Order: sequence, then C-alpha cells, then structure tokens
Amino acid sequence: MRRTFAITAIAALFFSTAPALHAQGFDIGKYAGEFLRTGGGARALGMGGAYVAVANDASSVYWNPAALSLVSGPQILFLHSSRFSGIIKYNFLAFAMPWGKDGGIGVGMIRLGVDNIPHTALTNPNLELGEVYVDEDGKTRINKPYVAYQFSDAEYGFFLAFGKQRNERLRFGGAVKVVHKAFDQNTAWGLGFDFSARYQVHDRLILGANFQDLTTTLLVWDTGRKELIVPTLKLGAMLPLDLPAVQLRVLPALDADVKFERLGKAAQVDLGRMSMDFHAGVELNYRERMAIRLGSDVGAFTAGAGLRLPRLSVDYAFMSHNELGDTHRISLMVSLQRSQPH
Repeated sequence: MRRTFAITAIAALFFSTAPALHAQGFDIGKYAGEFLRTGGGARALGMGGAYVAVANDASSVYWNPAALSLVSGPQILFLHSSRFSGIIKYNFLAFAMPWGKDGGIGVGMIRLGVDNIPHTALTNPNLELGEVYVDEDGKTRINKPYVAYQFSDAEYGFFLAFGKQRNERLRFGGAVKVVHKAFDQNTAWGLGFDFSARYQVHDRLILGANFQDLTTTLLVWDTGRKELIVPTLKLGAMLPLDLPAVQLRVLPALDADVKFERLGKAAQVDLGRMSMDFHAGVELNYRERMAIRLGSDVGAFTAGAGLRLPRLSVDYAFMSHNELGDTHRISLMVSLQRSQPH
C-alpha cells in the first residue's frame, strides 16, 4: 500500500512540476528518449517487445529490474542489429548476477548510432556555393563542398539495476540510468531512475510493471539546451501454459506502454496528454531447448527463434517495416555458472 501511494505521489509530482520546468526553459523532448525504447535481447524482440512480465535473464536490466532476483547465476547478454539497410546500428550489452539473499544486480549499456556522417565545408568559406575564384596558386576554381571530416550521431544509455524478492509472489526493483548523447562536436548528459515490480497472481498469470524515467530525466546539452525525458509506464502480463504431452511450453504475453508526451497520431491510442502503444507476442518452447516466436511490436510484425545449449543461448528476431526495410537482430547469452531456464 505504501509503495502504491509513493508511485502515485511521484506521478502527481511530475504532472504538477513539468509545466513549471517548461516555463523555466526546459523543453519536453517528445522523442528525446526514443532510443531507449527498443529494448534488449532477441528473445524479447521476437515476441514483439511484450516482455515486462516474461523477463527472467540479464535483459531484465532494461525490461524489468525486479526480475533480476530470478537470475540463478552470472550471465552476459549481447545483442546487435542493423536497421534501415544498415544505416543505424543498435547494440545492447548486459551483465547480471545473484546478489545476497533473494536478490540480483545487473549493469547494462545501450548504444544507437549513425556513424561515418560526412561533415562538409566549402573550399573557400568566404564565397558563395558555386562561385568562381582564383586561389593562392593562381588557379581558377569553383567553390564547391568537400568532406572535412566524418562524425557520429550516437546515443547511449547506461544502467545499474537491482531486483529483490519480497515474498513468494512479489518482487520489486529499480535502476539508475545515465543518458549520454553526442552529435558532431556537441554532447549532452542526463540522469534518470526506473522502478519496477513483478507479481505472480497464480501459476497461470504473472504481471509486471516498469516505470521508466520515473522522476523525469533531465538532459543537458553543452549548448545550454535542456530537455526533459518524461516517464513511460510499461505494463505487462504473461499467461504461461504447459503441455506435458508434447513437452511444449506456451508463453503468450501482452504489454502496454503508457506515455505522457502528447504523441497524437504517432501513438496507437491517443488520449490527449497521455497515449498508449501495445506489444503482443507468444513463444512456443520445446523441451527448454528450442523456441519459435511471433509478435506485434506497435503494429509491426515480428518473429524469432531461439536455441538453448547448456551454457549458451542464441536468439534471432525479425521485424518488418513497409518503407524503411526489415530489421534483423541476433543476441547471444552466456551463462557463466548454469543456464537460466526460459
């Protein structure tokens, strides 16, 4: 009850202070934290990102820190993807391990970037583009652009997370998040906090919640610009079903992202100041060794497959896109002690 009251109070504090912060020169960055919403682990992404209630491995650093208390041994997870014909590179790295009694900790990193962007300049910056001039050697030239150097547009998220089991049904956790952005010669830094919970209603129903950027993340650029990454509440449910006769486990899951950025038509459900996007997925897991997955990631079709070896899990995820090209993602998870069951 006290935690529910605390979360409600913090949410109320955001809604009361955000207008004041905006009046003081803080811009609510509508897509300032968008790079943080892709997630980590091809297993989760093959299920359409419906993973808040499913998470039970190193990727819990992102999806639901409360689930770090389920990790039975040290794990390292790495994901790589190239999006939109290889223009955008996305990487996720996480490490998790048990900590103390009924607890777990983890660290993670996200990087999304466009590299090798040409920065052009004119051969004679004092003249107009295309103007004819005579250089210092007496040669006649046309003032045209050339590539002075190359730079990257990169966004980083660093996570330090923990999870704790409160009782047989309830687990809770949180994360401290450092955000860093770099565009050409300009950089920005920010600090945010996530709070999460996982509740097992009974054997057939598990609920999860992750309140990302709970207190609003302030992002400060070296140019003086200040942006606010507003909270996102990720809610999830999983309804596992075991079929012993065929040694199959079916994991259907559904997530809803509640956002407060006035996304309008960019969201699946527009509620004015609030909006909602949905993720749905299902995993068919055979003998805890092989799995196939299908899902919908905010309306985009996803699919995937996984192979689990004694200490290594290999997962693949596909996401379709009608205009910008399909996305392929692969992740590897190494269990340094013993494998975590799916």
